[in-house]
Amino acid sequence: MSEETYPQRPFSVPADATEVVLVRHGASQAHVAGESFELIEGGHADPALAPEGEAQAARVGARLAAGPRPHAVFVTPLRRTHQTAAPLVAATGRTPVVIPELREVHLGDWEGGELRVRLAKGDPLAYTMLAEERWSVIPGAEEAEAFAARVRAGLGEVVARSGPGTSVVAVVHGGVIGEVCRQATGSRPFAFVHADNCSITRIVVFADGRLLLRSFNDTTHLA
Repeated sequence: MSEETYPQRPFSVPADATEVVLVRHGASQAHVAGESFELIEGGHADPALAPEGEAQAARVGARLAAGPRPHAVFVTPLRRTHQTAAPLVAATGRTPVVIPELREVHLGDWEGGELRVRLAKGDPLAYTMLAEERWSVIPGAEEAEAFAARVRAGLGEVVARSGPGTSVVAVVHGGVIGEVCRQATGSRPFAFVHADNCSITRIVVFADGRLLLRSFNDTTHLA
């Protein structure tokens, strides 16, 4: 009489769930002292990709195009996400869908590149923001509750447009990836805000709305 055996099995996305592959946009152009990036969409900075960001976009696009073709590609209103998605879009023929709710956290008075300057110069308020893990330490910046609500709504829109049993790509921003991961894990607010440019983070959204973080900040394609 043979014994029943139960081998370990790899994880597979349930048929009624949706896999959302989050890609942080490529490196954007350097900030020039005394000049502000163009502001759009209610005052969000809108720099283009730097040359190194374009190279990163080509690599992540090639990696994602080499696997199972994503059912859809999503971007935000900010052009760095469109430019990052472009190589994947060209390889797959998918038309990118804009999800406004997934634009980056609004930095108030420090939009336009000012946050980079403050961090580089060791501004005490910038370090208070990091220590307290609150964007709203910055004057006029987005409150945590409002940011969380719109990111959750944006992720819900991605899932609604994709349907169950699909795997889709969303090219978004570091703050958004951090917030999605926080919601998936119940972590500290800033535990996941440091995703690298053109890294890959995989989230599974179950039919009941629960989130599962499968991987974070995968950059093997950039090595």
